[in-house]
Amino acid sequence: MQITLEGKVALITGGGSGIGRASCLAFAQAGAAVVVAGRTESKLAAVASEIVAAGGRAIVAVGDVSRGEDVRAMIAAAVQHFGGLDVLFNNAGISPSGRITDISEEAWDACIAADLRSVFLGAKYAIPELQQRDGGVILNTAGTFGLRAAREKAAYAAAKAGVVNLTRAIALDYARDNIRCNVICPGYVDTPLNDGFAPVLRDAFLERYQPLPGMVHADEVAALALFLASDSARMITGQAYVIDAGQQAGLY
Repeated sequence: MQITLEGKVALITGGGSGIGRASCLAFAQAGAAVVVAGRTESKLAAVASEIVAAGGRAIVAVGDVSRGEDVRAMIAAAVQHFGGLDVLFNNAGISPSGRITDISEEAWDACIAADLRSVFLGAKYAIPELQQRDGGVILNTAGTFGLRAAREKAAYAAAKAGVVNLTRAIALDYARDNIRCNVICPGYVDTPLNDGFAPVLRDAFLERYQPLPGMVHADEVAALALFLASDSARMITGQAYVIDAGQQAGLY
């Protein structure tokens, strides 16, 4: 099965590294024009340059996904440069640690803003553009902590659980507009977001909780996102897709 996004325009947040970067490259290779969006311009520019050097089309959109005006500007850039928007991948986020009694109100609000409010804003301002194209796709990243909680990840687990159910709500509300919305729930992925996890602790965690050996790689998550964004998944909406090497399959 050949998966193509030829003629499509995709906006991917958190595009400068990890899953976002891998998805930008994969979507561009499949024929999409890509808006590489995020906060760090140098990283975004490097990804966009890599796409253009390979013969693809890409631009950079710098902004904070928790700010409505920034999200509107990102979407406007897609419309201005490429004529519209077909796919939004709300991938950017943060992953703070802490129990409820340890987290400050400011840290809680920052996590909810980056991980949940950003998805609301992205969908809110992208949907009118998708409707202009007679349909489109919204993808969100939640992670397995959106399905089950873990110790010392209270704010993150709460935000990502919200993303999972918000995904379902969007799918139900806009299905008749031919807009599909799904959520990807990666387990431990070898990305810069997890750089703070000491290798010895990481290996012990994977040995104990992950049935399949090895690590999930960003390009494998990107391949799943590419499928869900394509017409090959035209009848799939409102679903949570887990890619975690089997962690959610049982209790350990």
